Amino acid sequence: MTEIRGKNATAVAPWAVLGVLGSLFPIVYLHFTSADVMNPIRHTVSDYTAVPDGTALLAVAALSLAVGSLVLRTRLVAAGLPRWGAAAVLIDLWAAALVVAAVFPTDPIGTPTSPSGLVHRYAGAVMFASLPLAGWLISRRFLPSPVVRRFSVAAVGTSGAFLLSHLALVAPGNDAVLLGLFERVLFAVLYGLLFALAREVSA
Repeated sequence: MTEIRGKNATAVAPWAVLGVLGSLFPIVYLHFTSADVMNPIRHTVSDYTAVPDGTALLAVAALSLAVGSLVLRTRLVAAGLPRWGAAAVLIDLWAAALVVAAVFPTDPIGTPTSPSGLVHRYAGAVMFASLPLAGWLISRRFLPSPVVRRFSVAAVGTSGAFLLSHLALVAPGNDAVLLGLFERVLFAVLYGLLFALAREVSA
C-alpha cells in the first residue's frame, strides 16, 4: 500500500473544500424556493430544471462541484496518488460527467426522453459509478483511514441502490416514487466522501 502524505497537499486543499461547499448553495436554494412544487422524495435534483432559473443554478452547482473535485484530485496526486492511476482517472470521469450533465439537462417531468435527456442519464450513471469506485480504491490502496473507508463502502452501496431504482423508469406500470430520496442519500454520502478525502489530505 502506498500511503498518501497529507502534508504535501495542505496549502491548496481548502480550495477543494470551497468548491465542493459552493456547489451546495444553489441546490439548497432551489429546494427552499421550490418546496411547493417539487417533492424531494419523488423528484431528483435534475428535475429542478423545471423551476425558474433551475437549469442555470444546477449548472453552477455541477461546475463548482467538478472544479472542487479536480482540485482535490490535484492535491491527492501531489500527496502521492498516481497521476494516471485508476482512482485519479475515475475522479476525472466523475468531474467530466458532472460537466456533461450540466450541458445536457434532463427532460421536463412527464415528457418523452430527448437526446439531451438520454445524454444526461448516461452522464449520471458515469458520475454515480466513478466517484464511489475512486473512493473505494483510494481507501484500499492509499488512505488507511476508517472514515474514508466507511464513506467509500457506503457510497458503493448507495450508488448501486440508486442506479437499480432507475429500473422503475423503464419497467411498464412502475413509478419511481422514491427516486429522489435514493439520490439525496447518495449525494449526502458522496459529499461526505469528498470532505473526508479533503480532510485526510490536509492533515
